[in-house]
Amino acid sequence: MKKLFHWLLLSCKKATGLIEKKAVTKLTFKEGLQLRLHKSMCDACTAYEKQSKKIDGLLRKHLADDTASGTGVLKNEALKEKILNRLSDL
Repeated sequence: MKKLFHWLLLSCKKATGLIEKKAVTKLTFKEGLQLRLHKSMCDACTAYEKQSKKIDGLLRKHLADDTASGTGVLKNEALKEKILNRLSDL
């Protein structure tokens, strides 16, 4: 029984990692089960997931607005050139 609880229980650090992973890809059955169990006991991680979804949505909207208006993410061409030059020096 102890092994089952150890297998199911997550730390908040691991739970937040799974929350971020869930935003990008589908979780495995085990990961989904572990995350649901953890969030049922942890209000902080439940709030973190809600905030993370809100931030992701706002960023997607901002990026979509920039793309639609044709301005792009980097509006400053001089800054863009400086970044590209530094990257090529690496």
